[in-house]
Amino acid sequence: MTIAIALVAAILALWLAAAVYCRMRRGMSLHQAMLYAPLKVLFRIGDGAIARARAAQPPVIYAVWHSSRLEPALMLALLPDDTLHILDEDSAEAWWLDPWRALARNIVFNAQHVFVSRRLVRRLRGGGRLAVYLPDEEAPDPKAFRLFRAIARIAAKAEARVVPIHVEGSERSLFALAPNGGRRPLPRLSVATLEPLTIAEMIALAPTEPKPMAANALFGRMLAVRRTAPQKMEDREMA
Repeated sequence: MTIAIALVAAILALWLAAAVYCRMRRGMSLHQAMLYAPLKVLFRIGDGAIARARAAQPPVIYAVWHSSRLEPALMLALLPDDTLHILDEDSAEAWWLDPWRALARNIVFNAQHVFVSRRLVRRLRGGGRLAVYLPDEEAPDPKAFRLFRAIARIAAKAEARVVPIHVEGSERSLFALAPNGGRRPLPRLSVATLEPLTIAEMIALAPTEPKPMAANALFGRMLAVRRTAPQKMEDREMA
């Protein structure tokens, strides 16, 4: 019994130490850090790039490629806790995500109404942050592409910057929505981001003529973050 108690105490101490470390390095709350630390250790997550996303000044939209069931849990823990997360129905109802959903305010995405644009625009104009999750498709069908049009419209109206985010490796995990190249129990994950840009800046930077429409500029930006070199592990002692 004494050995068992000592073992449990040691595990809890290590968990707390890892959480404190994550909190100090990434600026998250202790509550976020406690739930992020096990994921950090198990998946050996390279998360240095998230600092750029956290530093983005509101109004800001975090646009996350949704490759697996891990992205909502990771983003709820890694992004500022005043972010409003717009979750798909599965993520909003999954029982195992309950602890992570408690980290920040979240609402269910209604595919029939796309987004309640005016409500979200008002939130952004008031200095808000949104996190939206996009189906991981390099060639989305017209229905899926409606999401890009909706996000681009909201971002343009609110004059918000958009931060693309991609979690490299999640598509190979047991949590993958559509396994790519087979599943692995605990693949190493790496977070990639790009600098925040407004829709107008994305359009201006597009290399093509004529310049793309807002939704196409956003889509191109989201494809670009997928090509970003994976973040190298910075916290070797956590691997």
